[in-house]
Amino acid sequence: MELVKLQLEAPLAVMTIDRPDCLNALNSQVYEEMIVLLRQVEAMDEIRVVILTGAGEKAFAAGADIAQMVHQDALGGRHMSDLCHRTADLLENMRQVTIAAVGGYALGGGCELTLACDLRLASENARFALPEVTLGIIPAGGGTQRLSRLIGVGRAKELIFTGDQIDAQEAYRLGLVNRVVPRAELMDACRALAEKIASRAGYAVSLAKSAINSSLDIDRKNGAEREKDLLGLAFATHDKQEGMEAFLARRAPKFQDF
Repeated sequence: MELVKLQLEAPLAVMTIDRPDCLNALNSQVYEEMIVLLRQVEAMDEIRVVILTGAGEKAFAAGADIAQMVHQDALGGRHMSDLCHRTADLLENMRQVTIAAVGGYALGGGCELTLACDLRLASENARFALPEVTLGIIPAGGGTQRLSRLIGVGRAKELIFTGDQIDAQEAYRLGLVNRVVPRAELMDACRALAEKIASRAGYAVSLAKSAINSSLDIDRKNGAEREKDLLGLAFATHDKQEGMEAFLARRAPKFQDF
């Protein structure tokens, strides 16, 4: 791949948007490469957690590549939105846990990619925004859908309607990020969190992810029924037996399902 790099460190994978000369701006090629790589990683049983980040010190991804978008008509704009959504949906729904390691700017489409990840860790110099209305368009990579679910409708509307940037501490206060760390410690913190998650029962984590995600789209009653079904699946696994027997024997479990 030319613009997105994948480093396998089983049980982790690190995916890096690699356009530091333009603050990792997102064009159609970046999205297409991410889609291919995410599908490949999803099929890898040895990978339990994916860390998504951007190359360089200045940006995770400073939004869409305006040099490409300025020439697009309505159909082109919708196609770009479709690529954004396909990428974000993979991050959100793949069986692996996804962690955004956000250093520097996460604007527009870059911010939307972080919203699609399961967890977000930010460096102290991180800045977030959905500034599309300042360009005459709207967030269309899931920003209007996911931001309000994370921080509430009122706050999401304020950020989207103004296009204002917020710093890492404000993002943490609003619940947009899980943790803020010094820039030099960002990837180490992400790897430590990823390794902790990867040490748990992988199939159980994936079932929990599925249950949480589905709760956003169905009512509580049907969500409870789905939770029961997923627990039934967990009870049919080697890991359930291993985890409980290890607990009773006071030993470390050896999980293997995924």
